[in-house]
Amino acid sequence: MAHIIVVGAGQAGASLVAKLRGEGFDGEITLIGAEPVPPYQRPPLSKAYLLGEMAEERLYLRPADYYADQNITLRLNTRVVAVDRAAQVVETNDGTRLGYDQLALTVGAHPRTLPRKMGGMLNGVFAVRDLADADAMAPAFEAGKHVLIIGGGYIGLEAAAVASKRGLKVTLIEMADRILQRVAAPETSDYFRALHQTHGVDIRESVGLTRLTGDDHVTGAELSDGMHLDIDFAIVGVGITPATILAGAAGLDVDNGITTDSHGRTSDPRIWAAGDCASLIWGDQRIRLESVGNAIDQAETVALNMLGREQPYIAKPWFWSDQYDCKLQIAGLNLGYTDVYVRKGDTTGVQSHWYYKGDQLIAVDAMNDPRNYMIGKRLIEAGRSPSPSQIIDPATDMKALLTS
Repeated sequence: MAHIIVVGAGQAGASLVAKLRGEGFDGEITLIGAEPVPPYQRPPLSKAYLLGEMAEERLYLRPADYYADQNITLRLNTRVVAVDRAAQVVETNDGTRLGYDQLALTVGAHPRTLPRKMGGMLNGVFAVRDLADADAMAPAFEAGKHVLIIGGGYIGLEAAAVASKRGLKVTLIEMADRILQRVAAPETSDYFRALHQTHGVDIRESVGLTRLTGDDHVTGAELSDGMHLDIDFAIVGVGITPATILAGAAGLDVDNGITTDSHGRTSDPRIWAAGDCASLIWGDQRIRLESVGNAIDQAETVALNMLGREQPYIAKPWFWSDQYDCKLQIAGLNLGYTDVYVRKGDTTGVQSHWYYKGDQLIAVDAMNDPRNYMIGKRLIEAGRSPSPSQIIDPATDMKALLTS
C-alpha cells in the first residue's frame, strides 16, 4: 500500500491530507507536526485570539478526531530531522524511521529574531508566529504597560492594534522610510499610519533598534536616533524566512524557499512542497506567497498531482489584515507597479487603492470595501484593466466594469 508522508502540520499540510482523502486516495497517510496541537489557523493569533475573543479549540482547522476518522496518522510534537532520499525514508527526532512512496514538505517559515547582542534573548521579547508565541505573550497585555513593537509590517501593525485596544501604551518603530514599505504603496501606508495614530499608537519611521536593555527581562530600548525608551516588553515583527534547512540538507534545490516546478514538485520527483516554504513560478520569476489562500490552493493542487493529475498551479493571490474596525483585503500582487489610483467610498474610512503596471491592473488594496475588493479580484483574474479615470470617478458603476 502506498504511503504518503506530509511534514508540517499547518494550513498547507492539513489541506493537503484532506484533499488526498477527498479525492479517494486509500493508501497510508502520515501527517507530522512539530507542535503539540492539531493543525490550526494562524491569522487569528495576532488578532482575535490575542484579544481573548477566540478559544483555542476554535483555532483548530478540523475537529481533533477528524484525522483518526479519515485514517490519517497524526504525529504531533514530532520533528523530522533528516530525509534519506535514496532510501525514501524520513527520520524523526525520537529516532523513528518512516518509509515513504511520496513526500510533501509543508514546513512553513520561521520568524526573524533579534540577535543576542541586541537583546533578542531577554525575557519579555516575543515573536508572533505560532500558538506558543501567542500564549507566552498574552499575560503581558495588561492595560498601562508599555510595549515596543519592532517592525511596521502587517504583523507588527496587527499586534499594535490589539495592544492599543487592550489599553497599553504602544510605540512602533520602523527602520524604513514608512510602514508597509515592502508590501504596499505610500497611499496604503498613509491610511494605516493615520488609523493607528487616531488610536494613540506612537509610530516612529526611519528609526531602527540599536539594542534592547535589561539584566534578565527587557526593561528598555536604545533606538537608532539616540532615544531611550522604558518598556515592559517587546514584540519583534520583522518578517519571516522559509524553513529550508531540512530540504537543503537533503540536497533539494533551494532558492528563497524550496524550489518547485509548476506542479509543486521539488528537484526530486518523489518530493513536493507547498505553502510558505515553497518557491513557485510566477510569470518569468520565482516568488513565495505568504498567505492562507496560497497555502490551501497550492497544497490542494499538489495533492492532485501526487495522484497523477498533472495540474499546473496558477496562483490567485489574496490576503487580508484586521486592525481595529478596519478590514484590509488585498487582491493580486503589486510587484513592479508604476501608478496607484485611489477610489474613495461614501463613508469615512472606506476606500480602495488600485495598482497599475503601465496600463495593466495588477492589485487592489481595499479598506472596509469588500464590494470593490471582489470586483478588483475578478478583474485581475480575468486579465481586465479598466481605465484609471473610470476607477477614480465616483459615478462609475464598478460592477459594470466586469462586463464592459
